[in-house]
Amino acid sequence: MAIKVTMPRLSDTMTEGTVATWLKKVGDKISEGDILAEIETDKATMEFESFNEGTLLHIGIQAGETAPVDSLLAIIGKEGEDISALLAGGDAPADPEASGPKAEAKEEAPIAEAKTETAAPAKAATELPKGVVVVTMPRLSDTMTEGTVATWLKKVGDAVAEGDILAEIETDKATMEFESFNAGTLLYIGIQEGNTAPVDSLLAIIGPAGTDISGIAENYTAGGASTTSAPAAEETKAAPAAEKATEATADTSSNGGRILASPLAKKIASDKGIQLSQVKGSGENGRIVKSDIENFTPSAQGQPAAKPADAKQEASAPAAPKVFVPAGEVYTEEIKNSQMRKIIAKRLAESLFTAPHYNLVIEVSMDEAMGARATINTVPDTKVSFNDMVIKACALALKKHPKINSQWKEDAIIINHHVNIGVAVAVEDGLVVPVLKFTDAMSLSQIGASVRDLAGRAKNKKLGPQEMEGSTFTVSNLGMFGITEFNSIINQPNSAILSVGAIVEKPVVKNGQIVVGNTMMLSLACDHRTIDGATGAQFLQTLKQYIESPVTMLA
Repeated sequence: MAIKVTMPRLSDTMTEGTVATWLKKVGDKISEGDILAEIETDKATMEFESFNEGTLLHIGIQAGETAPVDSLLAIIGKEGEDISALLAGGDAPADPEASGPKAEAKEEAPIAEAKTETAAPAKAATELPKGVVVVTMPRLSDTMTEGTVATWLKKVGDAVAEGDILAEIETDKATMEFESFNAGTLLYIGIQEGNTAPVDSLLAIIGPAGTDISGIAENYTAGGASTTSAPAAEETKAAPAAEKATEATADTSSNGGRILASPLAKKIASDKGIQLSQVKGSGENGRIVKSDIENFTPSAQGQPAAKPADAKQEASAPAAPKVFVPAGEVYTEEIKNSQMRKIIAKRLAESLFTAPHYNLVIEVSMDEAMGARATINTVPDTKVSFNDMVIKACALALKKHPKINSQWKEDAIIINHHVNIGVAVAVEDGLVVPVLKFTDAMSLSQIGASVRDLAGRAKNKKLGPQEMEGSTFTVSNLGMFGITEFNSIINQPNSAILSVGAIVEKPVVKNGQIVVGNTMMLSLACDHRTIDGATGAQFLQTLKQYIESPVTMLA
């Protein structure tokens, strides 16, 4: 029977997705695990696998089109099967195995419900069957409260060994592999691909093949017995170790062990004849992703690696059909908004229209800072920028003025006594803000190295979600573009953002004399709900003192 495939929810904040590329066309044979399409969310483009076998009978969302979550993406079934009912809005069975006559299903349903109702209390009062383990949604970052199953790499009935990857789980910024710490058979899947659930929700049940697990899932969902929650707690505690275990596996891959690679990366590597053992992965825990294969350029593979880029250029060619526009001719071009651009628009609009912004501007002398930077950079293997010095000065000033390091809530103002500074980084599709955790405890050279690393990986879309969360203050610098002064929109939930302009050489007055000096404009955007004007001004005075006398940052 034909099955409807809908637009998956690939992140907690995703409300719609864009089909970047279809890797299958109508009429193609589909196997479980085949990549159907690449789907673009607000932060990344992700592979979407099929969990069904058959023939691709219909494509509901064409490449380049955007549609809400749960929209009809495709229909998979038997070749030549009539799908007119599905196209007219009918529903396919949620479980492909439940494809028998509707009458039988209706007759069996009450019986099944009765069995469940009687079995659940019995299971609640007894121990789990021997060898059965309840696997729960892991907490893959400190701020994660729920996760989305992007891909199941195992299906019910498959044998599972310790270290096997069960699923790829999506947080708000990245997809991470989740390994099994138990051996057995996958008896039950609690969260289907594309669905989102809170941390500690029932993800799967693993145990000996043929074990009766009736009632276990129902009990757990309903708040279940303590017998099911104990293994779940053990699995949750083991979750943070998953990344370390994956790292260990990745380290041994070059020695003949299991190689971590996305299905699409494996497919492209196979098509190009590239050995995965020769490729260094840049994804989570050393996982090889699509871009690693495309950028793999040893002498024998350098030319083929350029083909995907050529294909992308050909695909984008229609966007610029006219190079020369005759005078007097009206010509416009429409560029579809990416998911990242939509989210940026939404969040900045919310910030500007909910937080009463005001800006404070101050001019600082950079003569001492320029001299100090030149001296610092004479140290071997040390490279410090003016932006690094501003970030360090901000971190120290925030410790003295904690009200700037705050967040607004309807019933309270949260004062953060830790300093995590977000650094705005321009990327191809928009803007991301990687975070320097505990910035006040970092040296200038540590700040410099961290910013270069984060900015580089941000531009390559290789940042993990935990690296873009938890900022308490933000710095945005357009000085390298020659912008002398500008005002930024606050990156909520922060209460303030500092805009840094270019260093300008101009006449200044020192000791009653006009001399040539170097100055820089700083603009502080504040949320008036949390920061009063005098508080913001005092912060800028302290910041000015640190920047104009860098040696005071060492005190």
